[in-house]
Amino acid sequence: MSRDLDPRDGIEVEAVRRPGPTTRARVGQMRSGTLHERRDDLATEEPLEIRIQAGERRRTVAITMRTPGHDFELAAGFLYGEGVAAPADVASIAYCTDDDVPPEARYNTVTVRLHGDALPDLPSLDRHFMTSSACGVCGTASLDALRDRCSPLPAADDPLRVSPEVLYGLPGLLRRAQGVFGKTGGLHAAGLFTAEGEPLAVREDVGRHNAVDKLVGWAMMAGRLPLGGHLLMVSGRTSYEIMQKALTAGLPVVCAVSAPSSLAVDLAREFGMTLVGFLREERFNLYAGAHRVGP
Repeated sequence: MSRDLDPRDGIEVEAVRRPGPTTRARVGQMRSGTLHERRDDLATEEPLEIRIQAGERRRTVAITMRTPGHDFELAAGFLYGEGVAAPADVASIAYCTDDDVPPEARYNTVTVRLHGDALPDLPSLDRHFMTSSACGVCGTASLDALRDRCSPLPAADDPLRVSPEVLYGLPGLLRRAQGVFGKTGGLHAAGLFTAEGEPLAVREDVGRHNAVDKLVGWAMMAGRLPLGGHLLMVSGRTSYEIMQKALTAGLPVVCAVSAPSSLAVDLAREFGMTLVGFLREERFNLYAGAHRVGP
């Protein structure tokens, strides 16, 4: 798989603004009854259109609101999680230079070129995904659809074992790696860890699901999929979408600082995943997969 890191063919460099993860703004701050004006860093939220192309045929698959940065990973992870493209299917990923994309939108449009001349014939491509950074409503809509694509992970015979002490340390490791959150206070994070608690990669985004897609895309582009034997740690709550993305990547353990949804618990139990919630200080709730947690 190749990656075209700066494909601005025929585009005037000075005419193209590449969005960054933070945006500077003037705000009013009230202190002791007096309003002061100051500068503040906001987490950037902009749309990203994900296109696929095979031969001369191209199609928009998704438009998602995201924090700019690691856009190619986001596109790769999203397509992998939705069953649109496996690592061997991808020829290249680049910012789009199609004629219908104005210069100011070049860095908000990514084209994933696939090998061959035929676009995937999948039901998920019959509509465009419009995903919000807040809700993560995207991709597979139900457990019934997920059963057609995924099998349960190994259960009682799974050799993976994670100690409570390793789990206790994950929130702090994740927080220390959140560089943009430290400036803005407005981003979610997803971190990939070994069973011993070694951090491998951390990604941030205004959307929890986007942060997970970026991690999965990183693993896909690095040739690391599937991710058996690894842990996923996310900020905030655990939704069905996050569990779906973890399952398709082969992640057996998902941890979060907040609560899971009921459907997330159902998914974890049906597919043999370990789900940890309210992981704070030296305590957590174990919702599924207790056989992987212990000394």
